Amino acid sequence: MKKIIPTETRKQEIFATSAKLFKEKGYSAVTMRDLAQTLGIKAASLYNHIHSKQEILSHIILSIAEEFTEGMTQILNSKESSIQKLKKIIILHVEITSNNSNGMASLNNDWMHLEEKQDYYLELRLNYEDNFRSIIKQGIASNELKAVDPDVTLFSILSTLRSLYLWIPKKEEINKDVLAGNLGEVLLDGINK
Repeated sequence: MKKIIPTETRKQEIFATSAKLFKEKGYSAVTMRDLAQTLGIKAASLYNHIHSKQEILSHIILSIAEEFTEGMTQILNSKESSIQKLKKIIILHVEITSNNSNGMASLNNDWMHLEEKQDYYLELRLNYEDNFRSIIKQGIASNELKAVDPDVTLFSILSTLRSLYLWIPKKEEINKDVLAGNLGEVLLDGINK
């Protein structure tokens, strides 16, 4: 008797497998046939769950971008200091990347392949960066942070956080709290003794 997998579980499996293949080969190089073969199903069966490769990419990227947006909204609405907000942003990035490093690869490397949803993604990304920058500016204004160009500070911190998807999977065991703490120390306090 053939085991029936619930549709939502199958869809999640399709998204997870796709993200892994997109990370390994790049979005453009992966075909629906590749995906079906990796999943051990016929390509026609794949279309019972998903309409297109574009639908898969949109889901992967937008679900992560929306998770970042939600996290940023909570951080912005908190009454904490700018430094504490920046530490929470670091924790947010470590958490999301640890839970979905393959999806983060698509977010960073394949967003430009989004078709109808690209404008929406870019709006989320721009708003996220603007909110991040505003926290940095508030930190400078309140003397919590050095008066360094906010764009340089944003670029420096965000470049590191966006590349975590390359580094985290190479670590066999990772303690997310320790990693977030160490990143916060290096990115916010520097390495001077």
